[in-house]
Amino acid sequence: MNILVCLKQTFDTEERITVENGAVKEDGVKFVINPYDEYAVEEAIRLKEEGDAEVTVVTIGPDRAEEALRTALAMGADEAILVDDPAAFGDEYTAAKVLAKVAQRKQYDLIIGGNQAVDDGSGQVAVRLAEELGIPHISTLTKLVVEGNQVTGHRDAEGDEEIVTATLPVLVTAQQGLNDPRYPSLIGIRKAGKKPLERLTLADLGLDAEDVKPRTAVIETFLPKPKEAGKVLQGELADQVKELVQSLRTVDKVVG
Repeated sequence: MNILVCLKQTFDTEERITVENGAVKEDGVKFVINPYDEYAVEEAIRLKEEGDAEVTVVTIGPDRAEEALRTALAMGADEAILVDDPAAFGDEYTAAKVLAKVAQRKQYDLIIGGNQAVDDGSGQVAVRLAEELGIPHISTLTKLVVEGNQVTGHRDAEGDEEIVTATLPVLVTAQQGLNDPRYPSLIGIRKAGKKPLERLTLADLGLDAEDVKPRTAVIETFLPKPKEAGKVLQGELADQVKELVQSLRTVDKVVG
């Protein structure tokens, strides 16, 4: 079985976000594998250990993203692909188009991604990728069972659980609770440096900038306003309701 894991390099969740000149400042920031994608990498490696499988990890990003791929290789993945081309750094539409071309270079039986990235939280790329490839997908998995050609996914459904079945090839996304990602061993780290890592551009994938032109644009980036102390309404209930509605209209401006 050939498994493709799509991952993204993101800020460490402990990092302090700083916005400078309308952009998030990256100087001196620690980058890691997106936590949801760590579950995806771990699940792929577990499937490899349970049977005959080969695991490839792929990401789109600048040169620094190689570190995330090397970490996945140290965890146990077999090979890696880095799409390092500024024209490929767009929105979710762009990412799905690029990843689809990568996936089409080889016959992958199972594609695993994280449910979402902690930096933008859109949760769109994997679903878009499945659509581009014309294969089914099962999202937010907390349990995955692969038996021959059959896949059974237990998915988080807002506090409940759904059990969905599909036939390979299929794309699934990992949710917290699917597994506990391992730490790379010293031997794994040493081996990671010798494992193949392929670098690709859009041209290598038969694409140009117009093919993957983003469909959305970030107009402004800013930090949330500091939280202010809450206000406790006093008096009769009817007066409290009037005061609340008035505040929502004139102060918060969320009621017309």
